[in-house]
Amino acid sequence: MSDKNDDYESVVKTGSAEAVAHFEDDRKGVLARVQHALHVNPALVPLFVLVASIIIFGALLGTKFFSPFALTLILQQVQIVGIVAAAQSLVILTAGIDLSVGAIAVLSSVIMGQFTFRYGVPVEIAVVSGLAFGTLIGAINGWLVAAMRLPPFIVTLGMWQIVLAANFLYSANETIRSQEIEADAPLLQLLGTTFKIGADADGRGGATFTYGVIAMVLIFAILAYILSQTAWGRHIYAVGDDPEAAQLSGVNVRGTLISVYAVTGFICAIAGWALIGRIGSVSPTSGQLLNIESITAVVIGGISLFGGRGSIMGPLFGALIVGVFTLGLRLAGADAQWTFLLIGALIIGAVAVDQWIRKVSA
Repeated sequence: MSDKNDDYESVVKTGSAEAVAHFEDDRKGVLARVQHALHVNPALVPLFVLVASIIIFGALLGTKFFSPFALTLILQQVQIVGIVAAAQSLVILTAGIDLSVGAIAVLSSVIMGQFTFRYGVPVEIAVVSGLAFGTLIGAINGWLVAAMRLPPFIVTLGMWQIVLAANFLYSANETIRSQEIEADAPLLQLLGTTFKIGADADGRGGATFTYGVIAMVLIFAILAYILSQTAWGRHIYAVGDDPEAAQLSGVNVRGTLISVYAVTGFICAIAGWALIGRIGSVSPTSGQLLNIESITAVVIGGISLFGGRGSIMGPLFGALIVGVFTLGLRLAGADAQWTFLLIGALIIGAVAVDQWIRKVSA
């Protein structure tokens, strides 16, 4: 009797196939595989768009676009937005947003210039003071968000207005001309210094780079390492994904948020220094759209606005995509409004793709 009841194998063999538990792999389809791949590597979408746009404009415009000079010109044009986008990415990864990044960059540049020419401070100390100011404002943003538990949008919106007003009041809306800077404080224009690679003996041809472009690439490379290889980087993703769970796991959520906003302010101050080199002068009216442009690069770059997911390289690709479209359409003789139209479509498409990717469980 017991042998008959305990013969489980015979029961399975004689039972119907429907009686055996099994699990279906929902990722067997091509579309599902693509969805999962994009979930694991969210920077693939902006990278594909970037490569495709370069190929398309190169095919349409020929060597006028597809040349070392034109391609490196794109890098020079997006260097400021790229640096600010790197800073913005850190905040968005924590499920926040920083609307004050552009104002911090501009006021930091104004402080560097005013300390040098109004107060006679050595230019090296002036640059350090500008970097310290950006870090301080970022830390204040972080403290208000983390300690006071105020919404990041409201905090940085208010700080944007405060810093913007302080910028015009402190500078008296006066511009320090490039000739004065070049003569008395060339260090302020350091990141705008150009050098060529691949030029002939007469200096013609080749690719033209600036130290600002090198600074942008280094910032992204350093952040990529930090976010993927350090505990602080993993804490940023954890806080953005679920701050309560991160706190229970032993993550110092408050300290992480304050440090993220402080580093963001520091990087924005570097962008302000690069801005002086890019335009040659110290102008309180420059860089007014940096906050919007940085958010655009981050969104197109595939970093989720909901926090906790995305690759830091995505915003670099996003900034380059905007640069490619801007230069390509300009060389094609198209109306400048087409650039804004296509970028707007890319933003909406990027958010839609992000929502689609988020449906995949990690």
